[in-house]
Amino acid sequence: MSDLFRKKAVGYDDAEFGLKRVLSALDLTLLGIGAIIGTGIFVLTGVAAATQSGPAVVLSFVVAGFACGFAALSYAELASSVGGCGSAYGYSYAAFGELIAWIIAWDLILEYGVSVAAVANGWSGYFNNALTAIGLGLPEELTKGPFAGGIVNLPAFGIVIILMLLLIMGVRETARINAAMVAVKLATIAIFLAVGLFNIHPANWTPFAPFGWFEHVDGKPVGILAGASLVFFAYVGFDAVSTAVEEARDPQRDVPRGLIGSLIFCTIIYIVVSGVLTGIVNYTELNVSSPVAFALQKIGFNWASALVAAGVIAGLTTVMLVLYYALTRIIVGVSRDGLLPPYFSVVNEKTHTPVRTTVITGLGMAIMSGFIPLGVLAELVNIGTLAAFVLVCAGVIALRKTHPDLHRPFKMPGGIILPVMGVLSCGALIAFLPFETHLRFIVWLALGLIIYFVYSIKHSRLAAA
Repeated sequence: MSDLFRKKAVGYDDAEFGLKRVLSALDLTLLGIGAIIGTGIFVLTGVAAATQSGPAVVLSFVVAGFACGFAALSYAELASSVGGCGSAYGYSYAAFGELIAWIIAWDLILEYGVSVAAVANGWSGYFNNALTAIGLGLPEELTKGPFAGGIVNLPAFGIVIILMLLLIMGVRETARINAAMVAVKLATIAIFLAVGLFNIHPANWTPFAPFGWFEHVDGKPVGILAGASLVFFAYVGFDAVSTAVEEARDPQRDVPRGLIGSLIFCTIIYIVVSGVLTGIVNYTELNVSSPVAFALQKIGFNWASALVAAGVIAGLTTVMLVLYYALTRIIVGVSRDGLLPPYFSVVNEKTHTPVRTTVITGLGMAIMSGFIPLGVLAELVNIGTLAAFVLVCAGVIALRKTHPDLHRPFKMPGGIILPVMGVLSCGALIAFLPFETHLRFIVWLALGLIIYFVYSIKHSRLAAA
């Protein structure tokens, strides 16, 4: 039992492992915005309003934002004081021990890997719509996988390969391209708000909360809290900033700023956009694949709708880019600790990037996105992320108790009240998810435990030490 819960030493670890420290606080904030603003704002706002919360979807975003806020503050404290390879994995290793750290690592691999493949499918639809608009649309069999009646989802497969090549080039180049695409999608949102603010009909906000806070309709959870569990997907990815600890110039200062800054900015954007969207069009009409573009078409602004479609393509690209980046850094950290083979932690001397891991994960996600329908797997992303957030908040509580004198350049205010609130709020959002999602998550964790007991427990660096 002591082997299962052996812990890393607590204390800031700024060892160098070949990755390049080139990211500023602004780069990290833009990475967070790049990961957060995408599927959530362009798709889930409408779906959640139509099927879960009505116009009160703005409150769903507030609830989910608070839950993420507690987690972000916890991430910020641990990023400044524990460091290491960053992420919930590294923090859990110091707070709870090896087995819990491995479970969270396995959880994060699911979160980031499936997210990239699922978003690639959504990106493919928008990209092919754009090609069709200029007369270059792909045949249907090249936009669907074999399980959906086609041959391969070629755009989804191709975009993952392009991102793979970009990440191999270097993190500095990746950050620059991310910043450019973030600017495009923020401009897109600004256009939507500029048009939408002058076309709001307050009658569309009545009834404001048609399903109340929480209830079951036909066996399915609905209401503001159920909507919060759904729109939580809109926040998936801000924790990717914590995986950049080893490439941040001043991680103890810049990583907390990047985490909190990106989350606050995006929460405000989500609340404003969802409020305007449900004011333009009645919420019952918003259960469509691109509700923002649909709303603009509905009120006769086709040119603005076309610009939004371009913004969606840029937005989803940055989401995939940042989540893909985070996936590779998680695997490198786990491999370096001996829980995965050392092959995965090799950093290329020329590019200062983990080329092997980037290629292997890229090919895996390209195959998933090109050939496998990911609707069911995508539901796992939320529960995996929420589980990681619960453990990060709990990690703050544990380390406050076991290491009260640890140097904390950033410290959450209010004692342990806020991290306890984080555990409770993220735990509650897990409870509001469908039963089938819990079941699939348990199966994934069982597979991870098999790998741990067959390989990881014997090859751990802590075991060797």
